[in-house]
Amino acid sequence: MTEIRQQEIRDLRALNLTPKQIARKLGIKVSEVNAAIQNQAQQTTLDRLASCELDPVYQCLASESLIQLLPKIPQESPIKNLLTKIIPAKNNDDINRGLGLVVIARVARYNQITVCSYLLDIWCLGVKDTIPPRTVDRVKFPEFAEALFNLFPGKPQEVPLEVAQGMIFSACEYAESLGFQPHKDFSKSRSHIGEWDGRIRIECGRDGKPCYVNGPHDHPQKIMETLNQSRGEGNFDFIIGSAPIEDNFW
Repeated sequence: MTEIRQQEIRDLRALNLTPKQIARKLGIKVSEVNAAIQNQAQQTTLDRLASCELDPVYQCLASESLIQLLPKIPQESPIKNLLTKIIPAKNNDDINRGLGLVVIARVARYNQITVCSYLLDIWCLGVKDTIPPRTVDRVKFPEFAEALFNLFPGKPQEVPLEVAQGMIFSACEYAESLGFQPHKDFSKSRSHIGEWDGRIRIECGRDGKPCYVNGPHDHPQKIMETLNQSRGEGNFDFIIGSAPIEDNFW
C-alpha cells in the first residue's frame, strides 16, 4: 500500500469513519483498511515509546503466584501505604510457583489497546520471556488476556501499575545479582512499563536462595555455571524437569 493511500486512511480515520466506511470511500477491501490501521497504531506506539511518551494505563494484570508474594494490603489503605514486609507464598515447593505473568495494557488510538506481557522466573532467571508492544482491539483485549493467562494456575488479578512495575523489576534485579540478563526482547518492552521508584517489591528466590527449574528452551549447563560463579556450589537449588506451564507459552 502506498504512503498516499495510508495517509488517506489516516485522514478519514481522524474523521471517525469506520473501516467499512473508509473502504467504501476509497474503493478498497475492509481487510486492507484494518491492516493499515493496525500497522499505523503499532508504529505510533513504537514512536511514542522511543520518545519516552507513554499512553495512559488501561489495565495491569498479574498471575496468582505473584499476587501471593505481595505485602498484605488493608483494603482501606491506598497503594502508597504498602508495607515493606513480604508475605511468602504458600506451597512454595510447587515448581509452578516459580513462574508468573504480568500484563500491562495501555490505551492507544482508534479504540486500540497496546499490550506487553512479561514472563517472570522469580526463583532465578528474572524476565524469562516477553511480548513486545502489540495492539489489539479494545473489545478483544479480555479474550487476548485470558489466552495469555490460560496456562497459569489460579485467576489473574488486576493490580496498580506500581505493583506491576515492582514485580517485574524485583525479578530483574534478583536475576542480575545472579549474573542473568533479561530476555533479549526486554529492550523492546522495557519502556512500556514506565519508571519504577523501587518502593514496591516482591521476594524472589526460594527459601532464601536461588532455585533453577530447567525449561524446554534453556541451556542448563551455562545457567549452572553462572550460578556456581555468582553464588558458589551448594548455595542454590536445581530442579530437573520443565514446568508444563511453560510449554509452547507463546
